[in-house]
Amino acid sequence: MAMVMTASLSLPCRLAARALPCRTMYRGMASGFLVNEPKYQFLKDLGIQEQNSGVFDGQWKGSGEVVTSFSPANGQPIASVVTGNLADYESCVVEAEKAWQMWADVPAPHRGEIVRQIGQELRDNLEPLGKLVSLEMGKIVPEGVGEVQEYVDICDYAVGLSRMFSGKVIPSERPGHALLEQWNPLGVIGIITAFNFPVAVYGWNSALAMACGNTMIWKGAPTTPLTSVAITKCVAKVLEKNSLPGAISALCQGGTDVGQKMASDPRVKLVSFTGSTAVGKHVAQAVQERFGKHLLELGGNNSLIVAADADLEMVVRATVFACVGTAGQRCTTLRRLILHETVYDEVLEKLKKGYSSIMKRVGDPLDDGTLYGPLHSKVGVEGYLKTLEDAKKAGGKVEFGGNIIEGEGNYVEPTIISGLAHDAAVVHRETFAPIVYVLKCSSVEEGIAINNEVEQGLSSSIFTTDLGNVFKWLGPKGSDCGIVNVNIPTSGAEIGGAFGGEKSTGGGRESGSDAWKQYMRRSTCTINYTKELPLAQGIKFE
Repeated sequence: MAMVMTASLSLPCRLAARALPCRTMYRGMASGFLVNEPKYQFLKDLGIQEQNSGVFDGQWKGSGEVVTSFSPANGQPIASVVTGNLADYESCVVEAEKAWQMWADVPAPHRGEIVRQIGQELRDNLEPLGKLVSLEMGKIVPEGVGEVQEYVDICDYAVGLSRMFSGKVIPSERPGHALLEQWNPLGVIGIITAFNFPVAVYGWNSALAMACGNTMIWKGAPTTPLTSVAITKCVAKVLEKNSLPGAISALCQGGTDVGQKMASDPRVKLVSFTGSTAVGKHVAQAVQERFGKHLLELGGNNSLIVAADADLEMVVRATVFACVGTAGQRCTTLRRLILHETVYDEVLEKLKKGYSSIMKRVGDPLDDGTLYGPLHSKVGVEGYLKTLEDAKKAGGKVEFGGNIIEGEGNYVEPTIISGLAHDAAVVHRETFAPIVYVLKCSSVEEGIAINNEVEQGLSSSIFTTDLGNVFKWLGPKGSDCGIVNVNIPTSGAEIGGAFGGEKSTGGGRESGSDAWKQYMRRSTCTINYTKELPLAQGIKFE
């Protein structure tokens, strides 16, 4: 039931087996939403009301279930969204196809100008959008603002790209012939995003896809619908100002049925899916069944190797951020810390001290000074507890944390576990929570083998001062991940490089480098500008 919020109260915080500083709690009484509270005025500044339409195809609508978005920090309702059903989805596809007919004819640099304006609209709303991400997803405000900044940055990148993406002119073996490559947009693409990065992942896809000449249908995460609505309002404002069809960038918040229809719909030429490996397999199979294209960003069981010669102060700082940032809910979060046996004890003790300092900064993610917020949902808390139970049964020792933080919201302690074999089942299973397994190796080579033995292949890092180790790590027998770092954490990727991973991570690439090619189709074109008809390979057919 919806709750009316009273003034915030500072309540004693209880933590099993550990004292914690107090964090702000909220108590309420009947029938209201946070959107009506003065503290959350930024919601109305973004156009969020008590009830919001969750479908946009040039017109705001929604005929599906009404869902309420809750704050993971206090469990209170923020606002509600009328989601879309299959009829709404159908309308989005039809309108997106119509919009593509004119959008594909717009010169690419002009499309880039529209993307530039979208980036500016996001800049103008950077702080309120960042606060919305913080409120609805649960990450701290600096991370929320930083996520919106990623969308801004990829817009800048796409503007330049709109004047640069090009094919090749290839030497032809036949006299009087030109051989070249031509890149063209795919058409309508579908984008399905996850709760942990409800803005950035959509931005990586949409900015490049728009510059390349595609139209889009976005299905945002079910538990962050307000962020999807607010971002779409920003994009729609720019499109309307330029007298362009709103369905260039359509939105259809909805349930599993919408996602399944998108995956199986031959009108949707590419489906970009971010989520779990298990669901990603179903998406991939449905898209492949119709010979569509898919771009998958799935699970990650990321590791960081610490060589005997590493700078241990840097290691500890990097590890704390990589493990507890976003409360362990980044796809690049550090899950396995592989320590050389000669530095194992020292790093573990320093890491525990680092975690102790983080516990002094637990609180409402909207508050200044908070470094560690809640898990996004009760499902995440349940996964955390289940993994702790399994780790203990397997012989693991909880070195730090291991408890729920009592009070309102989905708060758990960041946790360090030692004593498990590197190939234990629980270690090989990705848990989307702030749990890191501390493992031991006797050499860099053994560390690399441990890094590579899991099914996922997203992000990895090594800390070393030995150039030989660096190039071994980067080489063909090194890390098998899509992101291979040296002396930095596993998380915090820049937009200029392609983002994605190998193996069960899905093989997709988003953001920078040549990721734009996934949003276009390539044609090899041979042009004969003579009156002769020579065949390739010198074949004579006379």
